[in-house]
Amino acid sequence: MRKLIIAIIGLVLIALSVYVAQLLAKSNNKKRPEAPKVNKVVFTKKVTNSDIPVVIAANGVLNAKRNIEIFSEVAGIFKPGSKLFKTGQAYRKGQVLITIDNTEFKASLQAAKSNFHSLLASIMPDLRLDFPEAFKKWNSYLNNFSTNTPIGALPKTTSDKENYFMIGRGINSAYFNIKNLENRLSKYKITAPFNGILTESLVTEGTLIRNNQKLGEFIDNSAYEMQVNISKSYINFISIGDEVNLQNLEHTKHYKGKVSRINASVDAATQSVSVFIDLTDKTLKEGIYLEAKLNTKKIKNAIEINRNLLLDNNNVFIVRDSVLDKLPVTPVYFSDTKMIIKGLPNGTSILSKPLQGAFAGMIVKVFDANNTKDTK
Repeated sequence: MRKLIIAIIGLVLIALSVYVAQLLAKSNNKKRPEAPKVNKVVFTKKVTNSDIPVVIAANGVLNAKRNIEIFSEVAGIFKPGSKLFKTGQAYRKGQVLITIDNTEFKASLQAAKSNFHSLLASIMPDLRLDFPEAFKKWNSYLNNFSTNTPIGALPKTTSDKENYFMIGRGINSAYFNIKNLENRLSKYKITAPFNGILTESLVTEGTLIRNNQKLGEFIDNSAYEMQVNISKSYINFISIGDEVNLQNLEHTKHYKGKVSRINASVDAATQSVSVFIDLTDKTLKEGIYLEAKLNTKKIKNAIEINRNLLLDNNNVFIVRDSVLDKLPVTPVYFSDTKMIIKGLPNGTSILSKPLQGAFAGMIVKVFDANNTKDTK
């Protein structure tokens, strides 16, 4: 009897353990709930084609529009003047920049005039006998001749014989020699060709100046120009007279300018074209580095988007009924961050921000900025 009871209890325990094991196995095989599928949110904007102005960015260094280098054509000592020949000195048009001592040269000119006067006096008796009709005008010229004033024009000859007579006596050659000396005498005084400022001074008062020596630089500080290099692919957008907005590197000062010249040749090394911008402002200085934005021609029936929205093969993403699709476009102009494209119909929903992992056929949610909620 005891053995029977023990056997029955053992069977019950075995059955109970099997039952518990089955319950535990079933509890471990429960299916986890599936995660809800979430569609990515995209930002879009409606296409509204219009006339888009092309703004080309460039930069360059400002230079005076009129800039001359001062050279000496004669030699001598630099004499002190009414103004010091120093950098930054302002001069009005016609004011003397440099005066070179001309004492020795002026004396030689006076000697040449005196010799010419004597030569004229020596031919007067022959003129009275051979050319009585011409004597009066030449006698009047002789009486009015002075070695202290610029030589006057010779009387006009009325016949070939009279002309040959003057040439044979050396009157013409002596006259033109004096005119040449007077012209050279004027080079001992250098005057300002326009209102401006001396930007470089290489000599001082008392310096011995040599022929062909550079003395300094002089600029007109009322008008400036800036050369910028524009890619040849954009040059068709630029025309003479286009307005230009300029600013300094600190963006604290702004200026207005206009395109004045466009080079006709392309730089072979950079494939760019030189464009010159005129501007006038009292605060400008030569050598300032400026940033320029050229307001050029408008592109009709186009829109402007970020460059990172353009896909390979010149496509962009659009949204149709919450599904991404691709449409081909025609890029017309690229800037650093923006681009102008054509080919999208008005009202098309185009992505305004790039979406990572996007592909055609992808289901998305469009962000509604008005309700600040995602809508399908």
